[in-house]
Amino acid sequence: MSVPLLVVQELRVHFPIRGGWFGRARGAIRAVDGVSFQIRAGETLGLVGESGCGKSTLGNAILRIVDPIGGAVRLGDVDLAALDAAELREARRRVQMIFQDPYASLDPRMTVGNSIGEPLLVHGLARGPKLRHDIESLLERVGLSPAHADRFPHEFSGGQRQRLVIARALALSPDLIVCDEPVSALDVSVRGQILNLLLELQRSLGTAYLFISHDLSVVRHVSDRIAVMYLGRIVEIAARDALFSRPLHPYTRALISAIPLPDPVAQRTRGRIILRGETPSPASPPPGCPFHTRCPIAIDVCRREVPVLTPKSSGASVACHLVD
Repeated sequence: MSVPLLVVQELRVHFPIRGGWFGRARGAIRAVDGVSFQIRAGETLGLVGESGCGKSTLGNAILRIVDPIGGAVRLGDVDLAALDAAELREARRRVQMIFQDPYASLDPRMTVGNSIGEPLLVHGLARGPKLRHDIESLLERVGLSPAHADRFPHEFSGGQRQRLVIARALALSPDLIVCDEPVSALDVSVRGQILNLLLELQRSLGTAYLFISHDLSVVRHVSDRIAVMYLGRIVEIAARDALFSRPLHPYTRALISAIPLPDPVAQRTRGRIILRGETPSPASPPPGCPFHTRCPIAIDVCRREVPVLTPKSSGASVACHLVD
């Protein structure tokens, strides 16, 4: 097995809750609460879970857009979580991000060529004619015309803007791209084109992806492995096909059972798992397993002890007391 490109170890991101006359901390929102996983070079790890479970915060913490309060993020032999500002700027050449909203990701006052070329200028990689050549090459790589370089973002459709954002992310030839819901803001007719573009770029460039989404169908299409997140923690990681054919964690089973089936008869007769209650607040997570308040098979030990993400003989890892 190849050496991991990215290793995340016990990463924690807590946001203080402040109040009172002096704005003192009165608690914390545990957005990411002890997350560990690995990504190999050229691999896509899908990250799924309900809205508010901490997926986007985890992606932001990997790039240090938000600072973790504990844990490590190792890209090769470099711990991104421990770098100062100057060191982090250099390390970010190796990891880039595609954000959810292509409309907000581009400066409306800059031509798209300037937006794509800005990373090359900032890192001193290209100027003058070479910069123009690199910008045009990046536009062609994502399926756009070099003539588009002198236009502004408002002149493009949503799908075209996301292609522009992808081109900018590729400008520094990163080893890893964090894709935070990259197609959720797009029309259904355009989503497949963007997903296929990402897969084609991965095959030609060997870039690894952390692909964040709440849509299991999308993640299934692009991922090699899938991690399932609940209330700031990873509850299961498995190969894509294994996760869908034999999910181990009760929460994973519930998510998969909610995926619509194209066959109306199969949809009506399938065994749907309905979770009761609401997701607990990350400001006051329950003791024990974070899922036990909604789990249909929880027992006393689930209410007392936090399950550890444990490797199984199948190759999957799961955090559940009852998986065996």
